Amino acid sequence: MDVTAYDTAKRRLKAGEDELVPVELANRLLDGENPVRVWRNYRDMTLAELSKAAGISQPYLSQIENGSRDGTVSTMRALADALGVDLDDLI
Repeated sequence: MDVTAYDTAKRRLKAGEDELVPVELANRLLDGENPVRVWRNYRDMTLAELSKAAGISQPYLSQIENGSRDGTVSTMRALADALGVDLDDLI
């Protein structure tokens, strides 16, 4: 089973279906930082760039990142698409 899992992971990486992330990103997520902000920083995007790509206002994105407002499912899906991650990675 381990060999099969390894082969599947290698195939997904090669096909661009998955990616390796640095331990620093994983640690920030595990430490409870806002996942939208962590992924935005990792993708080297500004608030303005991500809000435009997701079709939401910059103040709304800022509120989501600082935890003062929850994003709707459709907003979080748009953010996930703009960041190139699964919705599960953000919620």
